Amino acid sequence: MIFDFVKNAGEKMMSFFNNDHSNEQKAEKITEFVGKMGFEVNNFSVKVDDDQAQVCGEACDQATKERTIVAVGNVEGIAKVEDMLTVAAVEESVPAPVFYTVRSGDTLSKISKSYYGDPMQYNTIFEANKPMLADPNKIYPGQTLRIPGGNPTIA
Repeated sequence: MIFDFVKNAGEKMMSFFNNDHSNEQKAEKITEFVGKMGFEVNNFSVKVDDDQAQVCGEACDQATKERTIVAVGNVEGIAKVEDMLTVAAVEESVPAPVFYTVRSGDTLSKISKSYYGDPMQYNTIFEANKPMLADPNKIYPGQTLRIPGGNPTIA
């Protein structure tokens, strides 16, 4: 499955994607970035082809898989992430991931109201996107967030 992201938004890696580094160097830099997140993904690897990244490995659970995809997709310069991750512990009836791209004027409370019908559930979204989010008040347009159990029919 391929997920789309906003290419010019995301984690800035010292203008990494604005210069002439090879795809292999970009993949190494993304691997280091994801490694710092502390996600439990065995045999994790990234391949980069211009603005598309392919992620492989075995995530410990579905939430970790989704966080890994979002982390890679939120790197400036990446427009698509091809998900080749597997999940070690298959969970029963896990809903498909819901990813949301932040728009100008959004807050976690506003997004929470759209997906859960309750603005006070913003912390659910905040916790689901840690450690990429360090503060619930610091989100930016173009950033993609994971919405756990979000009901896109409300949005």
